[in-house]
Amino acid sequence: MTHHHGHSHNHHHHHHQPDNYNRAFIIGTLLNVAFVIIEGGFGFLTQSLALLADAGHNLSDVLGLLIAWGASWLAQRPPSKRFTYGWRRSSILAALLNASILLLAMGGIATEAIRRFANPSSVAGTTIIVVAAIGVVINTVTALLFMSGRRENLNIRGAFLHMAADALVSLGVVLAGIAILVTGWTWFDPVISLIIVVVVIVSTWQLFLDSLKLSLDAVPQAIEPRAVETFLTELPGVIRVHDLHIWAMSTTEIALTAHLVMPDGFPGDRFLNDIRYRLHEHFAIEHATIQIETEDSNCACVLKPSFHKHSD
Repeated sequence: MTHHHGHSHNHHHHHHQPDNYNRAFIIGTLLNVAFVIIEGGFGFLTQSLALLADAGHNLSDVLGLLIAWGASWLAQRPPSKRFTYGWRRSSILAALLNASILLLAMGGIATEAIRRFANPSSVAGTTIIVVAAIGVVINTVTALLFMSGRRENLNIRGAFLHMAADALVSLGVVLAGIAILVTGWTWFDPVISLIIVVVVIVSTWQLFLDSLKLSLDAVPQAIEPRAVETFLTELPGVIRVHDLHIWAMSTTEIALTAHLVMPDGFPGDRFLNDIRYRLHEHFAIEHATIQIETEDSNCACVLKPSFHKHSD
């Protein structure tokens, strides 16, 4: 039996990282480095946990921006004999690493905030308000630089979420400073810190789960595996589909491999090209590899067991 294997890049539209994000990464990194120095310095001088927590958070975001930036560059590197898909997956790993760093940073801040309840210290409310207000502006500007790519690129979404969360965090610090000035209650400082932790964890948790699943070759959330299997099964001449795999090659590209059982034989290259085009149009699958089998009893496919969709 002959197995007809089809693969081409006709109708493929690879969405690599747009060049203009390089400028966004440069501007965002420089702004945040400057702000970390300013905020960390004033936080140390005023003994404000809210400022120090926010500075530490912003420092993790500088690292996060650098990781996302590096991954966006690596994802554009061409395939080689050793890395046959190129370095595209680095964008998924960067999103996972960014989410992990942010969650760990929040754990440290929460621990220190709880300790501060037992040992409160006086803080300079006016200084907190001024410094954090600068942070609101810087983080909002940086977040807007990544706003356009946050939906289709998990790596850019990680950078956007970091910056958007920072803007909210800094706003929370401003409110803490105002509350301390008005009431004199220094416990507002750790309270706001804990609120910051909750907000950031909530906004980051889904990014962590999505990037973890993609790094384990899970089917991307936007695709329903059963729908793809049904589409392939209903193609003319196809009686069965097996060894169907769908995974993310990067944060912007999806790949598929499948075996189609067609007893009447290989229908030709036009059939394969049409499948790939329709997979791209209906499911945004960029990289499809199809194998045609006639189910010759003398040469059964070793990967014959049917694909079953599990609840997870």
